[in-house]
Amino acid sequence: MDFGFTIAAYAVAAVLFILSLGGLSGQESAKRAVWYGIAGMAIAVLATIIGPGQGLWPLSVLLIAGGAAVGYQLATKVQMTQMPELVAIMHSMVGLAAVFVGFNADIMINFVSDLYAQNGGVLGAVADDGLTAVGLPKDVHAGLSAFGQLIAKKTGVEISILRVELVLGIWIGAVTFTGSVVAYAKLAGSSSLLPFEIDTGAKQFPGGHMLNAGAAAASLLLLFVYMGGAGSWALVLLTLLGLFIGYHLIMGIGGADMPVVVSMLNSYSGWAAAAIGFSLGNDLLIVVGALVGSSGAILSYIMCKAMNRSFVSVILGGFGGATGEQMAVEGEQVAIDADGVATALNEADSVIIIPGYGMAVAQAQTAVAELVRKLRAQGKEVRFAIHPVAGRLPGHMNVLLAEAKVPYDIVMEMDEVNDDFPETDVAIVIGSNDIVNPAAQDDPNSPIAGMPVLECWKAKQVFVSKRGQGTGYSGIENPLFFKDNTRMFYGDAKASLDSLLPKID
Repeated sequence: MDFGFTIAAYAVAAVLFILSLGGLSGQESAKRAVWYGIAGMAIAVLATIIGPGQGLWPLSVLLIAGGAAVGYQLATKVQMTQMPELVAIMHSMVGLAAVFVGFNADIMINFVSDLYAQNGGVLGAVADDGLTAVGLPKDVHAGLSAFGQLIAKKTGVEISILRVELVLGIWIGAVTFTGSVVAYAKLAGSSSLLPFEIDTGAKQFPGGHMLNAGAAAASLLLLFVYMGGAGSWALVLLTLLGLFIGYHLIMGIGGADMPVVVSMLNSYSGWAAAAIGFSLGNDLLIVVGALVGSSGAILSYIMCKAMNRSFVSVILGGFGGATGEQMAVEGEQVAIDADGVATALNEADSVIIIPGYGMAVAQAQTAVAELVRKLRAQGKEVRFAIHPVAGRLPGHMNVLLAEAKVPYDIVMEMDEVNDDFPETDVAIVIGSNDIVNPAAQDDPNSPIAGMPVLECWKAKQVFVSKRGQGTGYSGIENPLFFKDNTRMFYGDAKASLDSLLPKID
């Protein structure tokens, strides 16, 4: 059957997805880009259920309604601080779907092959005219699903390609699934979704990278075994190896690299979706998967450059890190109260604010926006400095500040503002640690050695809003907190700012 409408609808949806991805690059166009994505997905779903995916209407409607209900609950109840975990767990669902689709493709190939055998034919055999011989009675062929009919028309070479595609889909999907679950657990710390907690540090089994390499080599061997005619047992073993690699790979990546991991898993889920598209013969899935996979890989590379990390070492998991004993931190952390901070701000002419994950946890972005409004009303120059990996998700801080209606023209990237700290009167750090850590420049044995950071310690005065004296998510001590020009403004960020705001003239 010719599904011309479906093909046209897929083309429109693909264009909308491309426009959506492009629009997300700027705050002004981001809202419109989201609507492009919503419209594209609605068209894609509609075209699928009335096109080659038609049938089983009650089940289709039930699944769509269930997915919409879950999506609505997540959209309305998940806090911004939980967005990185949400993204990670969604990636795991894409990976799991790829595994199921791959096994379904294998089952369908075997089923159609058995039908051919029962009717005296061979799946993939080609007639003398060079066209595939259907070789099935019309009623048997008509009784197959759209996917089954697609397989029945394939040549032997096409069947072999399909088998390679489904193996890749299963393997990438399995790696994505367990890798995303581990990333979720590392980001969440503890969760009701998992019966255990996972250390945020880099942890590996004895043998480390050799285990990953051995599992990858065994996976490649199983591909050839499966292509050589082995049964589905080869796919089961390959899936188990993929699940192990995903788990062990992400376990070997420390907390400081988790923003890159989230982006990298986004890329994996895209390639898994593309593999699903090839297996199902769905052009839209191939296009969308390629868009997600390539954009995630590019973003991961950009973030690695921003962190002075090797892209290859991060995706392999656990390479690099500290190579010796880290420098001892001397001095003590000196506290300051709201009155002291207010006095300094009232006397300052220029202020740079550096937000981090702690601001998100405290939901202090509205209070920060109010502080900015008051300071700018006094004629002071106020700007934000955003590190490429601030928070636990790319663009995390930008979204929070946009939500609080902070003017976007004062939100600056690291490279735009870093040279201005020596002429800045006050730098305010709100819930950040690694991205303002001078050890990245001063200590070659630090796990973040060489990572570009915001050089806020060069400002005349630095105030750090922090809950306590802990080392933060990545567990790395920060010498900034002990410098002579730094004062610690202890307490919940929102509560601290609420006590500060009335004191700003």
